[in-house]
Amino acid sequence: MEDALERNVTFSASECVGAQLDAQHNATSWNLETSNISCSNASVLRAQYFTHRGDNHTLRIFLYSLIFFLSVFGNLLIIVVLTVNKRMRTVTNTFLLSLAVSDLMMAVVCIPFTLIPSILKDFIFGAAMCKIVAYLMGISVSISTFSLVAIAIERYSAICNPLKSRVWQTRSHAYKVIATTWVLAFIIMIPYPVVSHLQRVQRLDNSTAHLCRHKWPLATAEQTWYILLLLVLFAIPGVVMIVAYGLISRELYRGIQFEMGHKKGSSDVKNGLTSTMSTGSDDGDGCYVSQRPASMEMSNIGQNKSFKSDRPRSNTSEAKLEAKKRVIRMLVVIVVMFFICWMPLYCVNTWRAFDNVSALNALSGAPIGFIHLLSYTSACVNPIIYCFMNTRFRKALLLTFSCCSSPCRHRRRSLREHEEDAIATGASMSKFSYTTVSTMGPC
Repeated sequence: MEDALERNVTFSASECVGAQLDAQHNATSWNLETSNISCSNASVLRAQYFTHRGDNHTLRIFLYSLIFFLSVFGNLLIIVVLTVNKRMRTVTNTFLLSLAVSDLMMAVVCIPFTLIPSILKDFIFGAAMCKIVAYLMGISVSISTFSLVAIAIERYSAICNPLKSRVWQTRSHAYKVIATTWVLAFIIMIPYPVVSHLQRVQRLDNSTAHLCRHKWPLATAEQTWYILLLLVLFAIPGVVMIVAYGLISRELYRGIQFEMGHKKGSSDVKNGLTSTMSTGSDDGDGCYVSQRPASMEMSNIGQNKSFKSDRPRSNTSEAKLEAKKRVIRMLVVIVVMFFICWMPLYCVNTWRAFDNVSALNALSGAPIGFIHLLSYTSACVNPIIYCFMNTRFRKALLLTFSCCSSPCRHRRRSLREHEEDAIATGASMSKFSYTTVSTMGPC
């Protein structure tokens, strides 16, 4: 976790060349112990290190700073909107609030404490921060992942088992789940402050630097740890999200087919009524020249009114179909982005645990920096996918920060938009079309 989570890259070559070489490259997932590096490998690592010392860090600083500001700004907006607006305090939004807090923590803790040591080639924050930062990095990533899993399960229950889920889908239950995920994250990540140590090293130019290193008692312990992280924080959550969102997409697709079939059937009925009204009398002569009775005219007027009243209903049905299609696309994006952001990092960390040197030779420099940047991108991607793509959240955001209208006008507009949403997201009680947009949308 950077380890999956940001471990300081260190390679020590003191036993071979009389100098201890710091690589602290990207302050992350690398911790090459002296006992694991031969003299020849140490020479290679030293050459690589000094090659990277001359790198231009401008692009890296720009990208990390961009991700940092987007993450902080986006997650702060979510926290403010969900906290201020009482109508937004739903079960799903409770999980989203926890996700926003964890992503904000990830951005504040991970990005600066990765970028600064990487640029300075020195961990300047002290021994206590070495342990605290490693611990908080692990906690933030764990809570973020657990929150994504909780949201997936909650959505599956709400959409695929709506009647049963009403019994337990309450905010009090959500608070309990969130508290459990935070406590579990604090417990799981205890090894990080235990194995993290600040070490003074002497560079080849005789200057002194500090490394925040992870010292594992045994190589097998480190390998077991990374396999555990791979399973608990990536493989199992990924499978749960794929299954949950796959079942949701199947249910929504069935609803789309059902409503399209129902719409087609209704259209056929209307066409039949229209043709019946225009074919004339029952005389069978094919000619209708006599004046129609007033009662029939009134009847036709009533039918025409019913056709007109069906038009808004048809528009609502089309809006629901389009909303469900959007949700299916959004679910696909959620799963794809989770794997894009986290799969490279967890694979690299597992590779590093079993073969330090080959992993460093293949990935040192720009590749590992890009892999870590991908993982940090999740902190700014999650707000966009889960909230800013949702119409109701955007309306709440504008309502929260609007300064041009009076509070009364705000309340009237909010009430009117809420009623419009209710009309646009109204649900049929049939098996395949009960799902509302507000149920599908997170905010």
